[in-house]
Amino acid sequence: AGGTDLIPSMKQGLFAPRVLLDLKSVRDLDFIRFDPEQGLAIGALARISTIVASPVIARYYPVLREAAKTIASPLLRNMGTLGGNLCLDTRCVYYNQSSFWRESLGGCIKKDGTVCHVAPGSRMCWAAFSGDTAPALLALGATVELAGPQGSRPVPLAGLYLDDGLARMAKAHDEMVTAVRVPPSSAGWSGAYKKLRIRQSIDYPLAGVAVALRKEVDGTCLEARVALTAVNPAPKLVAAAHLLKGKRYDPALADEVAHDAIRTGKPLRTSASTMEYRRHMVRVFVRRAITELWSGLGSEPPRHQ
Repeated sequence: AGGTDLIPSMKQGLFAPRVLLDLKSVRDLDFIRFDPEQGLAIGALARISTIVASPVIARYYPVLREAAKTIASPLLRNMGTLGGNLCLDTRCVYYNQSSFWRESLGGCIKKDGTVCHVAPGSRMCWAAFSGDTAPALLALGATVELAGPQGSRPVPLAGLYLDDGLARMAKAHDEMVTAVRVPPSSAGWSGAYKKLRIRQSIDYPLAGVAVALRKEVDGTCLEARVALTAVNPAPKLVAAAHLLKGKRYDPALADEVAHDAIRTGKPLRTSASTMEYRRHMVRVFVRRAITELWSGLGSEPPRHQ
């Protein structure tokens, strides 16, 4: 609906659709609703700027706001939608180029070729998913609603993405994302999002880390989730985040989760930065975000006076 990723891709010759459907007029998909018993529901056509400005999201689901406000620029946030950001095509330095540039290498496995130049011996595409809202919503345990000719169905966000840059999403071609739902159990968690990029605006992440954490007044962690973006063909949760449950802040524990994060993320030569630096920054970001949230310096919901 926003076209902020589609139009540049069409100019590069990555897509050549015969027909384009403009969804902007489908008003029923542009909403943000919150109910303490039902949780948060966001329509697929909700603008990124609307999410950033929402007091409900800022109060109850701050990690989503933190991620959304890093996307592109104010102009592009006014145009881009949540559904579009979740359904971004995977990106690679060998793929996101002009037709002339790609022809010099004979194409790639994702477009007009048979070889993945990132991993020539691999049969899969290693282009990286590079959306910002997906890791935040993964950390919040979100579900997406898909609609198609056979009706609608809910899919856990973690199950929407496939770990292959070519066959990237577990949805049919005639299905579309209509809404995102976040459970009430995730309301009130503190949150932080860290993003590595070349410039401080416009750019897609070279690595992104979302952390959502719920804690007691005394600082004991009740639950925590950590999610990564831009370092795999799909956004991923870091399994070791469960180690924080029931614990008071411990730098060694934060470092253990950060170390597991670099095993979860597998950045390859898909971007303008080296894979070693991106891996290093994943570890730094995870450790930094966990420390901020446990010490009370992260993005927390305002407390009642």
